[in-house]
Amino acid sequence: MTTAILGAGALGLTLAYRLAQAGQAVEVFERGGEPGGLAAGFCVGGTYLEKFYHHLFGTDRAAIALIQEMGLGERLLWLRPQSSILYRGGMYPMDSVGAVLRFPPLALPDRLRLGAATAYLKLERDYRRLEHVTASAWLRRWMGPEPYRVVWEPLLRSKFGLHADEILMSWMWARLHYRTTKLGYLRGGFQLLYERLVEAIQERGGRLYFGETVRGVTPRAGGGFDLQTDARRTAYDAVVSTAPTRLTFQLAPDLPADFRQRYAPGLAYGAHCVVLELDRQLMQPYWLCINDPGFPFLAAVEHTNLMPPADYGGAHLLYLGNYLPPDDPLFRRSDADVVAEFTAALPRLNPTFDRSWVRAAHVFKAPYAQPIVTAGYREHSPPHRTPLSRFYMANMFQVYPQDRGQNYSIAMANRVARMVLEDQRGSGPSSSNPSASRTKYSGRPFTSS
Repeated sequence: MTTAILGAGALGLTLAYRLAQAGQAVEVFERGGEPGGLAAGFCVGGTYLEKFYHHLFGTDRAAIALIQEMGLGERLLWLRPQSSILYRGGMYPMDSVGAVLRFPPLALPDRLRLGAATAYLKLERDYRRLEHVTASAWLRRWMGPEPYRVVWEPLLRSKFGLHADEILMSWMWARLHYRTTKLGYLRGGFQLLYERLVEAIQERGGRLYFGETVRGVTPRAGGGFDLQTDARRTAYDAVVSTAPTRLTFQLAPDLPADFRQRYAPGLAYGAHCVVLELDRQLMQPYWLCINDPGFPFLAAVEHTNLMPPADYGGAHLLYLGNYLPPDDPLFRRSDADVVAEFTAALPRLNPTFDRSWVRAAHVFKAPYAQPIVTAGYREHSPPHRTPLSRFYMANMFQVYPQDRGQNYSIAMANRVARMVLEDQRGSGPSSSNPSASRTKYSGRPFTSS
């Protein structure tokens, strides 16, 4: 059996590796120039840094297990940096029970209520109890109007804009339930994991094509599929698309109309991130949620308050991130204009900041990075098996109540690999019943000092 996998992010590479492990022939197509997808990195001072901020939680068992399996366990560090919120110009830690109980902007009864409701969410195991109420309604009721106004409302509005009052509480539950105070980071960058996966796939006979865009997938009369790229047309026994649902529907026009209607892709925001290389530290927290109005970004993440600047040639690295609708003007503005606007806001975080601190600036953008989880989301999330026999869908829109993350992509890849192998052996449910549950990469790893 030969399987084509569309996409070389965490999901596509893990899936290809698992199938190759089982003796299957796999070929991976990625329109980008490198592996890793949204977790791909670029070099700063000879070391990889992710284009969009990434770390692991202690609950990310699938990612931790894969890192260890790939022989990178010694590089996985567990650290406890400070996570804070900016409120009325002050930076307040909010990453422990003690920090919550000492949070000055709230009166003691509100702090106790905030802490108690957070503790409940950490203990509650069934997100389905919370998927029929919005986060704004639940948080107001159980944490109280003032904690909602000070802590949660600014976060929801800066992240989801006009949809802030529609986000399900089950989404918020997942954000808090799985969070840990210690954060994991792969020294040298998560790119090392994806390079190692590429090597492991190739060692088992798999092929990977980078810089090659898939244009369409059509069923063959005798079974299997023809896959058309800019460079070739090739036949495969099975195809797994890890592209967003919207793009998968475009690539596979033979998917039935009723299937498309039932699982019509929902809303998603794109990610926009400015990465600044500074010659000195800007702030104490690693992660700062911006709860004050008037900022052009919703979070500031100083990566080198997690990892030492020496790893990056002495640079202090600052992410300034946003999630925005795909038609937001920010995506169309010049990088220079965006960097100028963002750096102009930094004196509000550190009054001594000067533009001369900036060694270099980078701007990265990605579509479909943040699903908008509103009423009915679970019912409209497509199954992995589709009405086209041996055509599968696997993307981060299917990890509800989570909505993104390397761990959830890796865990999904493990499940889908088992599904594909079951179907090929004839032991799984019928693929026709979905409700049953051109640059070639050389294989030479990217180097990092």
